[in-house]
Amino acid sequence: MPSVQTVLGPVADTELGRVMAHEHVFSLQAGTWAGSPVDAAVAALLPLREAGFGTVVDLSPYGVVGRDDDGRNVLALREVAERTGLHLVAGTAVYLESFAPAWARESGVEELAARFVSDATVGIGSTGVRAGVLGEQATGLGAVSAFEERAFRAALRAQRETGLALFTHTTHGTMAHEQLDLAVAEGADLERVVVGHLDTQLSAGLAESLLDRGALIAVDTIGKQVWDFFLAPAGPDGTDGEFAKQAFRRSDAGRADLVAGLVDRGYADRIVLAQDLTGAECWMNPDTHGRFGYRYLADVFVPMLRDRGIRDEQIETMLAVTPARLLAVA
Repeated sequence: MPSVQTVLGPVADTELGRVMAHEHVFSLQAGTWAGSPVDAAVAALLPLREAGFGTVVDLSPYGVVGRDDDGRNVLALREVAERTGLHLVAGTAVYLESFAPAWARESGVEELAARFVSDATVGIGSTGVRAGVLGEQATGLGAVSAFEERAFRAALRAQRETGLALFTHTTHGTMAHEQLDLAVAEGADLERVVVGHLDTQLSAGLAESLLDRGALIAVDTIGKQVWDFFLAPAGPDGTDGEFAKQAFRRSDAGRADLVAGLVDRGYADRIVLAQDLTGAECWMNPDTHGRFGYRYLADVFVPMLRDRGIRDEQIETMLAVTPARLLAVA
């Protein structure tokens, strides 16, 4: 019987319910002065149950969006799962080179691959909590650095060895085909590779070209109509200066049009949906994430899809059937 590895142990793939396929549950507040991160996560996630969601996938790479360098905070994910009754699935990955921990930047392909495999088969760090998915594994904006290629190849080798699905991070949809080129070179199973953040491009042509190569795609920044992207973190030496960042806008109407068009052309079973919600983007998007939180996808975006002719069974395919197929390992 196929099962899904959650932070509380394996569960049957039939028990997942709807799935939020790309989230970061400990990135909701800037500091502990505002209260317990676990309490904040529990309060934010509980409303999902009323919308039929039973599972949240936390794709937080080492060192960013709430994941400690040693992975210890996955123990807190267990508490969130226990208190909410939701299945939480932890990913394992490293992010863009400028954000990656020193130990990752200093590691070779095989060393990183062994780390990811151990995270999936033994436990993340010393926690004993096993990763149930690989990702989000990242490539940069219009380029893939030597480190990012090394880390991406490591994740692909871990995917091949463990059978876990690999969820990727494209920076604003760039380098997506380069990611698949690496996947083909490493002999990965493209049916278990999900190219992330394709809704930051809103290009049906790009999405279809990736789908036709055999991969899946994620429309996973729903509700993030305005956001800042930092090309690198602030320098550790405290030097004054300007941030290297870009600001973007992508409408949810455009996202809904993209999804509806792809579904109409027969790709409903190759798309997963999520919000990639973080606290910083809640205040930047007060009418979407800021108002509805994790319920925005179900309460607002799903009706937008229905208005465009998407049937309920197609919506459930994207929200439940396909994510369960990806997360399950025989």
